[in-house]
Amino acid sequence: MSTIQRRLDGLPVARETLLYGAALVNLELLLVLAYLALVQPSVTRPLFYVYPFVWINVALWAVWRTNRPDADGLRLWVARALAAGYLLVLGYVGGLYGVSGGVAVGLRFELTALPPGWAPAVIYGGELFQFALLPFKLVGYLALAYLVYVTVLDATGGVLGGVLGLFSCVSCTLPVLAGVLSGFVGGAGAVATAAYAQSYLLSTVVFVVTVGLLVWRPTVADLRALTARLD
Repeated sequence: MSTIQRRLDGLPVARETLLYGAALVNLELLLVLAYLALVQPSVTRPLFYVYPFVWINVALWAVWRTNRPDADGLRLWVARALAAGYLLVLGYVGGLYGVSGGVAVGLRFELTALPPGWAPAVIYGGELFQFALLPFKLVGYLALAYLVYVTVLDATGGVLGGVLGLFSCVSCTLPVLAGVLSGFVGGAGAVATAAYAQSYLLSTVVFVVTVGLLVWRPTVADLRALTARLD
């Protein structure tokens, strides 16, 4: 039986997972309804209320479903270092932190100015450094870093195999590329607004695909076997 087949066989959702998932979605829906009822929202696009919960729910599901292989010694520390480095890269290209534009605006805590999932947010702008800690991105990027950590530990061939496995993992680069592409959004007026909205759609799609690939981690042989079964 192929690796991907074993992983797919283990994917049927347990009743407990369904119950927790339903409770979580209901809670998120109540948060959004309460926000719309109590706050005069500046965000009117419905998808902007959906994006953060897609990230959060997919991230929680992936961490819930993924077991960490046993490891110790050098390999464990290499996996931690690579996952931490990956998280730093994702955070930078994804806009969690970066170089400031030179105007210091200080530290602020946003609770109601942004929809649930975007808030509560901690935002800081200094003369040299800035960050915007949005809950859905923070949860999503932490989940991706954990999945990369597990991917490195699960790679064959010891420490070297783990390092090479990460750099040969196409799915690991997808959110990085999406972050870079969304960083090119520019222009003015309606064109810029439309491009900005599309960048979040792109980032969300790439995030979901990346999580799926990192959870199942198919090899070329697995994909060939799956294709042969579908033919």
